[in-house]
Amino acid sequence: MRWRDRYGLRRRRGLRVAKFDREATDADIEALIEFAKTRRGVEFYVEPETFATDTTAVAVAHDGEWTRRRVGSPAVIAKVARDLSLPVYDVQLTGYPARMRAYNERRRQAQDSDPV
Repeated sequence: MRWRDRYGLRRRRGLRVAKFDREATDADIEALIEFAKTRRGVEFYVEPETFATDTTAVAVAHDGEWTRRRVGSPAVIAKVARDLSLPVYDVQLTGYPARMRAYNERRRQAQDSDPV
């Protein structure tokens, strides 16, 4: 028996599929929505499903701050992006934005300079 929750994530009752990682939940989608609503210039980058993880999306803000969450399928994040009027890209085609790498580097440098 299949059913869909409000974000279109598919689930089967009574059938367990062995995976190394967990499947996407409403909380994952809601975290991406909250990130997008509380930051400027957010874009979504869809990462493909792998053997170990479900399809994920990375939300990247204008300053490079980012978050990654499971989304279940590209169609789910496409719907979220459409509802929020935000762009969504396939990371295999576009790669990650330079501002994301710059943000990671700034954080790394800040951690290295903080005395512990």
